[in-house]
Amino acid sequence: MTTTDPIAARVEREDMVMFINACFACTGQKEFYSDARGQGVSIAFLHEYILGNYRRLYARCLAAGINHFNRAHVITNLLATGRDTPVAQREEEGSLVFAALCALPTQRAYRVLESLRDRKINNRRSRAIARRYLAGRGDLAFEALKYRNKLRAACTHAHLPLPGELGKFLFRGWQQRRFETPLFEKFRRAYYAKEAVYELPYTVAEGFASKHKIPRDEFLARIEARMTIEEKLRLQKTAKRETVTLDMNLGRVGLTRLAVYLLALQVAEREKFRDVIEAAFQQASRRALRRAPQRLGRVAAILDRSFSSSGSSEKRRRPLAVAWAASQLLRLAAQEYRAFWTPRLDDELKVTAHGQSDLATPLLEALEWGADLILIVSDGCENDPPRGAAEVARVFRTRLDTDRRTSMNTRSARRRRTRPPSSNTSPTSSATSSCARSPVASAIAKSTWSRQPARCSPVTRRSAFCSRSVSVRGARRTDSTYAAMPG
Repeated sequence: MTTTDPIAARVEREDMVMFINACFACTGQKEFYSDARGQGVSIAFLHEYILGNYRRLYARCLAAGINHFNRAHVITNLLATGRDTPVAQREEEGSLVFAALCALPTQRAYRVLESLRDRKINNRRSRAIARRYLAGRGDLAFEALKYRNKLRAACTHAHLPLPGELGKFLFRGWQQRRFETPLFEKFRRAYYAKEAVYELPYTVAEGFASKHKIPRDEFLARIEARMTIEEKLRLQKTAKRETVTLDMNLGRVGLTRLAVYLLALQVAEREKFRDVIEAAFQQASRRALRRAPQRLGRVAAILDRSFSSSGSSEKRRRPLAVAWAASQLLRLAAQEYRAFWTPRLDDELKVTAHGQSDLATPLLEALEWGADLILIVSDGCENDPPRGAAEVARVFRTRLDTDRRTSMNTRSARRRRTRPPSSNTSPTSSATSSCARSPVASAIAKSTWSRQPARCSPVTRRSAFCSRSVSVRGARRTDSTYAAMPG
């Protein structure tokens, strides 16, 4: 959409910033302060609104690095409304859709193709993209084994021709007398022979283990060689319960996933393996920095570990894990680094979700320390006091740092109008009372509540149904930090 009206142009920019922010944060899952249904309804409406008003920009969001959940939504919505695409934009839109589909993890890509069947989307472009996607897969036999139902649904819906024995495997399976493809033959034999189960990938073999009633401890011990590092990580507690040891290299695990696993352990267990954990964090951080090299100066991180960072039943302890992973990554990337946890924490290895969200106090301490860059990692629900950090940042910007020497990256999960305090509120109360003796805090205290706080710029606004979610991922390259960690 192109317009010369400055007001319309501003509305367009604000709409797109709000949408992209939502696509970075919203996952459609249950959060601490909201349920999955509320998020689903809100994000679905936002997708329809942006698609109907800014179709070209909506398609280009696929190249903006939005999360997988919203990328899948964009792909499906664009394919469902192909007739509305202007002729001049069809080639660009088709290329963006195909590139985004290929960039999705395999299971999510097949889920998108399966959703086309559920929504009865079967136009020429959707069939062409499905055919092109499957033609470019490197090991279609393995994917047919692991994602058999999804691949069969996609091929049936799009009427795709199947090469070789793929059609016989998808529609006949073990009923076929014999396969020439080794993987397909292993699958057929596993239906009848118990020993053939251990030649299959873990996720496929697990179903056959249940069919053959193989004891769990025996199955885990013999299938270990077929497990991925993430499967071993996920099954640590099960292996401990079955008195089976699954060896794994913690340094190969992604940074956030490693933090999620460690937070599930008791503090005493983390203390016992302190050296191993620190080595694994360093290894995962180095691998992440190799993918996206960053050299930072004097950095302060304000990390929220309030009770809401315990997450939900679908994302257990993930907000806290993100904060811990970000701290480990920044420690390696910065020349000077300090972590300001709220509530205060002296040893990161003992981090737990506890207390209220007071972002104003650690922000004052970070400003007093003289950081060049301040990052706030929080779920966005500040309640001790509400919007205290935003007021501190506003006064610091307008009164003490007008030339922007310090860079502050803040994200708020909720957009709401700020109200001034009641008339009996003292100038030094609220966000500045705990640090009123420092020079920065004293200067801010003189200005706090002197006028109505300015609203956030469009870049820092967040929609009400979103919560902040930062992902720090590492590559799959392996190094050597082995550990016998408890489940």
